[in-house]
Amino acid sequence: MPIFGKLTWPGLVSMLVLGWLVLPLLLIEPAYPDRLRLDATAPLALRLGADLLLWAHIGGGAVGLVSGAIAVLAPKGRRVHRTAGSVFFVSMFVSFLVGAGVAPFLETGQRPNTIAGILSLYLLLTSWRASRRDGRLTGAPEIAGLVVAMLAFAAGLLFMYQGLSNPSGTVDGAPPEAFVVFIVAGLAGVYGDARMLMRGSIVGAPRIVRHLWRMCTAFFIAAGSFFLGQEQLLPEIMTGGLLQFGPVLFPLIALIVWSVLVRRPPRQE
Repeated sequence: MPIFGKLTWPGLVSMLVLGWLVLPLLLIEPAYPDRLRLDATAPLALRLGADLLLWAHIGGGAVGLVSGAIAVLAPKGRRVHRTAGSVFFVSMFVSFLVGAGVAPFLETGQRPNTIAGILSLYLLLTSWRASRRDGRLTGAPEIAGLVVAMLAFAAGLLFMYQGLSNPSGTVDGAPPEAFVVFIVAGLAGVYGDARMLMRGSIVGAPRIVRHLWRMCTAFFIAAGSFFLGQEQLLPEIMTGGLLQFGPVLFPLIALIVWSVLVRRPPRQE
């Protein structure tokens, strides 16, 4: 039903949610992460390379958060959804790839970030394949994906045990509860991949749900990595409230809603 002229209720909700996600990005205080800052005496090529990687990671993540919100809110299958989804895939692929590739070489321990980047790439790539293929997802990429999901699940268990056993209560600064995502997403990935490989294909609503939960979980990891993992960059008015936790929960809420909607039987005319 139109409101305020041609604006519909879904359009109004979309605008409000996008504003809710974009506002925190606009309020962030300027900051330059020290982890990728090189000494002024370092060769110019190395400093330029570090800057390029840093801004590819930040830029990809920022564009991914906004395009991901558009893809989630847009009607599925429409041009807006496909375009926003493609932008989300490319931008997040760059951001996750840089994060996973750079983390092992930083001075401070970054094992959880390395696994988070690999898990996110796995979710992103398998979700993209589910949206692009005709259901015959039983090739070498799916077998490789199953192995990655198993490793992510095992890493989550290992990190949780190490965090609980460590006097500091963390693994490279991350608390044990942070690894629940590795365990749950990894186990769900193992189950889904193994089941699909045994059946030989996946079609209909299950294929759409496979695409949805993997893309939304990658979105959730990206939002959590920024709004929770980089809390020190947020202005004080954003911390501890809806502006900080809302964007992190948004992909999970959207996942539940769309998973129900895509399984509903079509309306009888």
